[in-house]
Amino acid sequence: MRVLMLGWEFPPFITGGLGTACYGLTRALDEQGVEILFVLPGRSDPSAVSHLRLISQEVKATPDPAEQKKPATVPETDSATTTQKRVDQHIDGHRTPDTTGEFQHTEFLRIPSPLLHPYQQQAEDTVVGLQTTRTFNIPGQDVPGHVISRTFDADKKIINGDLDLSDEELAEEKPKEGTSSSSGDYGGNLMEQVEAYARFATRAASKESFDVIHAHDWMTFPAGLALARRTGKPLVTQVHSTEFDRSGENVNQQVYDIERRGMHGSIKIITVSQLTKNIVTNRYGISPSRVSVVYNGINVDPVATGISPIGRREKIVLYMGRITFQKGPEYFIRAATRVLQVMKDVRFVIAGSGDMYQRCIEMAAEAGIGNKILFTGFLRGRDIDRVFAMANLYVMPSVSEPFGIAPLEALSHDVPVLISKSSGVSEVLTHALKVDFWDTEAMADKIVAVLKHPPLSQTLKRHAAMEVRQLTWQDAATGCRQVYAEAIQGMNAGAMSS
Repeated sequence: MRVLMLGWEFPPFITGGLGTACYGLTRALDEQGVEILFVLPGRSDPSAVSHLRLISQEVKATPDPAEQKKPATVPETDSATTTQKRVDQHIDGHRTPDTTGEFQHTEFLRIPSPLLHPYQQQAEDTVVGLQTTRTFNIPGQDVPGHVISRTFDADKKIINGDLDLSDEELAEEKPKEGTSSSSGDYGGNLMEQVEAYARFATRAASKESFDVIHAHDWMTFPAGLALARRTGKPLVTQVHSTEFDRSGENVNQQVYDIERRGMHGSIKIITVSQLTKNIVTNRYGISPSRVSVVYNGINVDPVATGISPIGRREKIVLYMGRITFQKGPEYFIRAATRVLQVMKDVRFVIAGSGDMYQRCIEMAAEAGIGNKILFTGFLRGRDIDRVFAMANLYVMPSVSEPFGIAPLEALSHDVPVLISKSSGVSEVLTHALKVDFWDTEAMADKIVAVLKHPPLSQTLKRHAAMEVRQLTWQDAATGCRQVYAEAIQGMNAGAMSS
């Protein structure tokens, strides 16, 4: 089976669980022998990439007819690169096969994009090769290595459901004067980048051979719909988070419309929890029979979990995640205020970034506990292992959490967890303390109980460790393969009946 995977973020370019989930699932599918072509926005950083070697090839967005008759050439690199690199002068983008051995059946097709942050526009983007840095040749660029923000005529936007564009219409675009940026989830020209991703992906991937399309979250749904229409292949959409999770009742209507259109236009839908399935069926009008729940997993790293805790007198309570409405950081701070009224030797760590970062700092100061809360900013790599090694308790107070991978990561590091009942992971963890996100008094009581009573902490860790071992990405991959088979079967049955 060959899967066309459409994703918006992938390690090391992540802001939360989406990129982590895409990586874990892709790796597990790859290990099960599934062939994958993963289409991503083209963000590259040579200092951050460890699991992939990014191999670039200059590609023309619109090939010169005279050039099409000439054999494709490969830039001068080592012989292994030359052997592995397959160049297609007719596509927009470039392939990045893995040369580190981590992926055996997966190729990555990077689509030109100025985004260095998945939800925030940046001005420049370069493509990194094994030994040199090369850039795309895209008509309309003023400076090599810089991708100009694009805008499109409203009546020709894939993002608005126009799925029958020709190659010429897909290529039609005009530079937009100036760019904008923002730190919010929908910052900068995100909608334009979603549109650009859909156009590039449709042109590039429609020339590929695959059996099923797997689109992750709303940013890739327009591309998935367009490709399904063009190729006749079944579309599977995976919902990692909905607009109701991110924004409550104050939804962004355009995002909601894209989500709804993507779900209704797919053969099968994967949700990461029963909680999310209920939202999909009740809020988006999807039949429950079309929705399959496939829980996320965890990769346990024995080396990472073997880090010795740092000696200290204070107990450490950890919050790690995006600092935004959906994750409930303000409830964590309110609970911290109550805990510190009865326990003084406790320090609270908030690791992450987001649009509520400044407000949370102000909340801590206003509550008089600013010296007891440490804001670390966004953590990567070994810093994550170190902060887990220091923690006595991990708290996830999410207002709405479709799944929640971070508690599994905490448990894999032998840290007990206190999680919101409004989370998908609460469906699969029995030996975890659970609380309503709004009940900060109960949250504080449970925090104090774990910190003051070591036997409770040890019991939670011992029993939860057994549960975590049963939640693997291999199981998630097996579940996705079953959904792929059902989608293909459903598409074939529909074709026969017509």
